Order: sequence, then C-alpha cells, then structure tokens
Amino acid sequence: MLDIALLRKDLDNVLARLNKRKSPQPFIDEVRFRELEGERKTIQTRTEELQSQRNSLSKQIGGLKGRGAKGEDTAAEVEAVMAQVAGIADELKASADRLDVLQTELAAMLLSVPNLPQDDVPVGADESGNVEVRRWGTPGTYAFEPKDHVDLGGPLGLDFEAGARLSGARFTFMKGPIARLHRALAAFMLDVQTQEHGYTECYTPYLVKAPALQGTGQLPKFEQDLFHVTSGDAEDADSKWYLIPTSEVTLTNTVADTIVPLEQLPIKLTGHTPCFRSEAGSAGRDTRGMIRQHQFDKVEMVQVTTPEQSGAALEEMVGHAEAILQKLELPYRVMALCTGDMGFGAARTYDLEVWLPAQSAYREISSCSNCESFQARRMQARFKSAQGKNEFVHTLNGSGLAVGRALVAVLENHQQADGSIKVPAALRPYLGGVEVLSA
Repeated sequence: MLDIALLRKDLDNVLARLNKRKSPQPFIDEVRFRELEGERKTIQTRTEELQSQRNSLSKQIGGLKGRGAKGEDTAAEVEAVMAQVAGIADELKASADRLDVLQTELAAMLLSVPNLPQDDVPVGADESGNVEVRRWGTPGTYAFEPKDHVDLGGPLGLDFEAGARLSGARFTFMKGPIARLHRALAAFMLDVQTQEHGYTECYTPYLVKAPALQGTGQLPKFEQDLFHVTSGDAEDADSKWYLIPTSEVTLTNTVADTIVPLEQLPIKLTGHTPCFRSEAGSAGRDTRGMIRQHQFDKVEMVQVTTPEQSGAALEEMVGHAEAILQKLELPYRVMALCTGDMGFGAARTYDLEVWLPAQSAYREISSCSNCESFQARRMQARFKSAQGKNEFVHTLNGSGLAVGRALVAVLENHQQADGSIKVPAALRPYLGGVEVLSA
C-alpha cells in the first residue's frame, strides 16, 4: 500500500509515476480522491475548532462553579454553558463517525493502487519493453530434431491424461523417474539456498486467511486468480481459506504486525510448496504441457530488510536464482522488467528466462522483486531503527526456482538422441548417482 501522506503531499507526482505503468484504466479516481480528502480536511479542521471550544467552555464551567462555591448564583450560567458543551459533543461524535466512513473509503481505494516503479525502471506498456541485462550459457545444438518436454516426459512417467481425469485441464500426474526428478530438483534447490546462500528453510501452511493475502497484495484486486475452500458456513469469513498462490504469502507474513529488532535484519527465508492459481486471465496460453498449470511447485526466497539494504538484497537474490540455473547447466537470460510488465506490489523486478530448445525461446523461470515498504505498510511490519524509531521494513521475494519449469528445462536442454536425459552433475547426488534418465 502506498503511503497516503505521499498522495496528500504530492498527488500529481504520484499519478505521473503510476501512469508509467501504462494501464488503460487509471489506478486512482482522482476526482473522488480529492473530494474525500477535501471533506476529511474540513472535518478535521472543524474537529480541532470544536475541541478547542470545548476545552475553553470546560474551563469556564470550572470558573463558574468556583464562584458558586463562594455564594454567587451561577446555576443558570453553568447550565447554559453545559448545554453548549453537550451540543459540541454531539457534533464531535457526528464528525468522528463521518471521518471513519471517509477513512474507510480512502483505505479501500489505496488497496487497489499498485506500487510506484523506481525512477530508473524501464518505461514500457508490456513485455516488449523489458530490457535484457545479461545472458549466461549458450543454447545447445542438436544433431536431431529436439523434442518438447511432453514427448520426452511421457516415457518417464509424465502423465497429463491422468491429471486431467482426476482434476481437469492444467493438472499433471507424475510417477516413476519423472516424479523422482521433480523431487530431486526441489531438494537440490532448497539445499543450495540454505547451505550456500544463508536462507532458513521453512514449512508453511498451504491454506491462509484473507488478511495474509491482503498483506502481500493478492487481495482484494486479484481474488479471481485465487482458489478458495470453505468449511461450515460458506458465508462466514472465518470459515473461508485461500490456497496459496505462492509461499511468498506465508513467508512474508511471518513479520506481519511485528516490530523486528534491527539486529535480526536481514531475514532470509525459503520454502518449497505447491502453488495454486486459477489464472483467470490466461485462457488459451500454454495449454500444452507444464508451462502454465493450476498447481505447480516452487522454491521461494523471501528477504526482509531495512530500506538501505533492499537494493543490494534484490541483486543478491537474483544471483541466488541464477546459481541454480548455472549448476543445472541451463542457458538463461536476465531481464529488467518495464513498468507495464511488473507485478502489482513491485517497485523493481528482474525475470530470469531459461532457454527451451523445443520452443526456440527463453521462458520465465524466476521473478525477483523488491516491494520496498509496499507490503510492509499493508502488513504493519516494522523494525526499530538505530535511532529508536519504528520504520517499515522492505520486503523482497523471488523464485529459487519454479520446480516444474526447471524440470521442463532439464528435460529439453539435456535430452539425447534416444530420448533419454543426461542428468546434470549437480543433480546426480539427489538421484542416487544416476547419470542418465531413461524409460
């Protein structure tokens, strides 16, 4: 959530920075915001006047009662002044009630406003405006026509038909060698992130309540992209849970409503979970294979830092994701996302795109973002600075990596002419020393 003080101080600048996101629809109803703010200021000014009057009248009543104690007849004057005080109390209550309504509407408005892009983020409307930062590795050449992961994975136990029978489209069933490879990839990623990069491994719930998703920015704006379940009374908010779209939600919310001691920062957490996304806006895209699924696994990285640390933390986190790809011997490129392609809560984002031979294209496998204080303000996550002041932390998140897409990349990049898969050296200890996967 943006700092409302920033909008009050310089709304025109905020709107100009939001416009860099190139949305066809405005993120803020400027006219309504100015109306609400104008009324709020009027009420607050009037409230201060009334409080001053009430204090003055209270002193006057005290003086009148003092004179009465000395034998003067001040009863009528006291009664008149007390009637004024009662009238002021009624007006103050009405003002407070109206102010609550205004504040609620302003807060709801802010919940649907995305983060401000950092000033040097490339400006663009969509992925065509993204900027390549660097590449690693060279796409392989094959003396045969490379197959895609669907054809390669079938003999190894990748079964899309079983997944569809069980759960419908965009679900996958894995068994045998492919299931073992999937598990090995997740374990390998966790070990690298914890043993080499200093993250603490976590096991988190897969179901969360609405406030957790509001804290990280998925609610209220993206509810259509979430799966939810109910228990008991479906109308009771306490009986409704959401399946996590990413463990960013659970890992980041560990600091919600807390004041983190400065010496505990940075906090670095990682976890392996399934992720559940309805992807309501992506019909027709990547319908073949594992690229776009309703359920997929991911090893997530989250960092919680001070504002001064977050820029360097983002670069570090990108490097942590790159290390996985390099160890798996997978060619990739790093892309700086433009303003129009960044996620809702991000101030800056890098995507890692892995090479897929069957598509002759780079495809996203990790996204690393600095959300600055955007999520922290929604979660009320703060730290106590060296000066003893409570400030909002900065939060960062990134994939380290998407397990299913890593599996796709390993199959396609390390395929051999007979359809077998050469296992990258770094992954072999997780497969009992197996060097080649074959049916």
